[in-house]
Amino acid sequence: MKSFSESYKSAGVDVTAGYKAVELMKNHVARTKTQGVVSGLGGFGGLFQPDFAGVNTPVFVSGTDGVGTKLKIAFLMNKHDTIGIDCVAMCVNDVVCSGAKPLFFLDYLAVGKNYPEKVAQIVSGVAEGCVQSSCALIGGETAEMPGFYPIDEYDLAGFCVGMVDKDKIISGTHIAEGDAIIGLQSSGVHSNGFSLVRKIFNISDKNINMHINEFGRTLGEELLTPTKIYVKSVLSLLQKINIKAISHITGGGFFENIPRMLKPNTTAKIELASLPKLPVFSVMKMQGNISEREMYNTFNMGIGMCMVVSKDDADKAVEELNSMGEHAYIIGNVVAGEEGVILC
Repeated sequence: MKSFSESYKSAGVDVTAGYKAVELMKNHVARTKTQGVVSGLGGFGGLFQPDFAGVNTPVFVSGTDGVGTKLKIAFLMNKHDTIGIDCVAMCVNDVVCSGAKPLFFLDYLAVGKNYPEKVAQIVSGVAEGCVQSSCALIGGETAEMPGFYPIDEYDLAGFCVGMVDKDKIISGTHIAEGDAIIGLQSSGVHSNGFSLVRKIFNISDKNINMHINEFGRTLGEELLTPTKIYVKSVLSLLQKINIKAISHITGGGFFENIPRMLKPNTTAKIELASLPKLPVFSVMKMQGNISEREMYNTFNMGIGMCMVVSKDDADKAVEELNSMGEHAYIIGNVVAGEEGVILC
């Protein structure tokens, strides 16, 4: 017999709802099962047995992140089946920057009230993100916290572990002046800068479903577009091209993230004319009266991930990435200097 407490329920926590949520999410979790998964849901820890075949010196790479205030858009739209993709993307896109293959993922969901169907929708997005990155969802936690969160709101965060052979870690140490910078197109705003996004559009239930001509859809649909997951494309390209450095363009935009992949005394010279022009950024710049530098210091501006390759490999890298369904561009090159990033 499962446990039940009438007193705990009167305080706002219904443990039976938790049991139902777990049952509803089991099919979603099953989609993510990979060869290394040892345990199922319900244990005190998720078990995973890594395959070290062909790996001389395994190194584990971890990443953790949340979705931020993009969740407010999901609340207003009452749409919860994609926000989990963002949570996974923010972690696995970081992990793959080291050349690591994501192995497993755990999520943490804190809710004001446990609505099992809503929890299952959220987890379905997490599972989809794991499928897109070939990463197993091996566990998680759903915490019902009445009085801490409003009953219709929640927070979502996650944690990912990947693995790479020590000799194959991508660190940027072999970057050379003249190397090409490849940009992979984003799917939109992704999952950063939403405090500013919400201010620019004065987001509310009155305008979230407003059709925006420049977007060809509603404001909410545009902003809730899931973060692009680049893992499979990057790992596939690594089998064919020597990638010297990778940067995930998240909070801090170009100016904070691109320098993180560079070695000392090198600068990324970015040709703005080469970047894709996504309408959402043009609309935000104009409507918010935001300077160009601030835009590039906050948002991805149409490029969700950058990588450095030899200039001799640049055209092949773009061709390979486009054949995988990406939209890849040569967006600049590495030059000597300490500026970090030069926009021209």
